[in-house]
Amino acid sequence: MPFFTVILPLYNKEKFVENTLKSILNQTFTNYEVLIVNDCSTDESVEIIKPFLSESIKLLEHPENKGLSASRNTGIKKAEANYITFLDADDLWKPTFLETIYQLITDFPEAKIFGTNYEEVYSNKIATPTNFPVGTALKNSQIMDFFKYNLGQGIYNHGSVCFHKSVYEKAGLYDETIDFSEDIDFNIRANYYFKLAYSHTIQMQYFMETGAQLTRSSILKKRLPDYDKYDTFANGNNTVAKYLAFERYVLAKHIKTDGGYELYKKISSKIDYKYLNWKQKILLKLPAFILKLIKKYKEILIKKGLKFTSY
Repeated sequence: MPFFTVILPLYNKEKFVENTLKSILNQTFTNYEVLIVNDCSTDESVEIIKPFLSESIKLLEHPENKGLSASRNTGIKKAEANYITFLDADDLWKPTFLETIYQLITDFPEAKIFGTNYEEVYSNKIATPTNFPVGTALKNSQIMDFFKYNLGQGIYNHGSVCFHKSVYEKAGLYDETIDFSEDIDFNIRANYYFKLAYSHTIQMQYFMETGAQLTRSSILKKRLPDYDKYDTFANGNNTVAKYLAFERYVLAKHIKTDGGYELYKKISSKIDYKYLNWKQKILLKLPAFILKLIKKYKEILIKKGLKFTSY
């Protein structure tokens, strides 16, 4: 039985998928299987990966396009390993990613979630995210409180994390009824029930200009997560309460920017403002047209590899 199952969701990534797959095959830790889940690609993606298929690299086909969450769930249901990890078909692993995760599993047996830091790749720059507050005492690897430290840019993303199968048995699979912030929705459930072991070493490259990351489609056309169902998690847990306030802030600001004022009012009314900083409170009160200008300016800066946040 393989130690890891690597799930690679695939939809129209013909320009990137070969390099992504090679970054998996170049791992220093080699006891793994790869499940490529094709979600009805209409380009040459499948033809490109066919020469790589083998007993340990398998192609799973969806009969119809179902979205990212469904692709992940398909892979999870077919996984042979107890430890499951993911890589999107336009991102890359460092050669020691799986080795680092294996070491976390060995060093922290009390954990069931294992994550690493990552770097963001722009057209002209590689940047390390500022995802921990200044002054945070960091060890090379340690047990981390996800809700305490994830109040800004993610400390891991879904290409730099691994879950034990028991996480899915307890927390459930990815919600296929939403197609915005599905990672966040799952992370809330997973990290509420299980401990996270974390390595601060950079083991993954997240490409910021491959299309999806810079999408301009309105959030109002998306199926959004319902954070209200996690309010019971916050009872008596200050770090979870603060995290939910932060995620509601992010969602409300995004909705207001796209012109969904009534939905903005509904979500912002659920925010406990004592958990927001002064910048976040000001941004929430700004008119939509100013938020749009700020968003456009930030997009220009992102293309230059610069990022400013309210975190």
